[in-house]
Amino acid sequence: MSGHSHWATIKHKKAATDKKRGKAFNRVSKLILIAARNGGSDPDTNLSLRYAIDKAREVNMPVDTIKRLARRGAGEEPGQQIEELLLEGFAPGGGAVLVEAVTDNRNRTVPEVRKIFESHGGKLAGPNAVAWTFKRAGVVTVAAADADGEKLLELALEAGAEDLAEIDGAWRLTAPPEAFLAVKDAVAAAGIAIASDELAFLPENEIEIAGADAAKSLALLSALDDHDDVQNVSVNFQIPDEVAASG
Repeated sequence: MSGHSHWATIKHKKAATDKKRGKAFNRVSKLILIAARNGGSDPDTNLSLRYAIDKAREVNMPVDTIKRLARRGAGEEPGQQIEELLLEGFAPGGGAVLVEAVTDNRNRTVPEVRKIFESHGGKLAGPNAVAWTFKRAGVVTVAAADADGEKLLELALEAGAEDLAEIDGAWRLTAPPEAFLAVKDAVAAAGIAIASDELAFLPENEIEIAGADAAKSLALLSALDDHDDVQNVSVNFQIPDEVAASG
């Protein structure tokens, strides 16, 4: 069982709660703003924006709100400016943690994230302290019962996927970021239900942590994920089943 799959599973459970709390609106709003700022307000020519809009639709964000955010992010309408942060640190036991954040105030967000690390036995580190151990990839997950692995792999490879793995009762397709949406579209076009999809940092190698360090690390990840400016948290360590189940 990989640390990514455990933490990803926990994040997806938390996401369902986030929808009820309305936090998902805040996250996808920032996702749209950043995507439009980097590539313009037209989703036909900006794949990152198209992905952000897909996420906004999943949480039932009104079309007018999506369009307004895209125009604002692209500078076509006035509004508060935001920036992306990639913060790196270590969890208890030495595991690597990457925190993707979007903020309108770096001087607020960085100290708050540092405090979360320190209060849970971790440590915020400098640039490229751990980022080099991860690679950026698109991840599409399908319940194993919903697709034949060989057929899924064949259509995904044609669309640009790199790998297929069976993890925790699901097929996990990985693809380069530029092929992510093509793979997602190919799976959907084949009539296969997609359990989850995301752009993520995947660890090149994983380490194992256990006992108190594992429990503290899970608490750290949950606290980071709950911060309003944090978009995503990635790790390079495995969390034991019994600890993951408590998440």
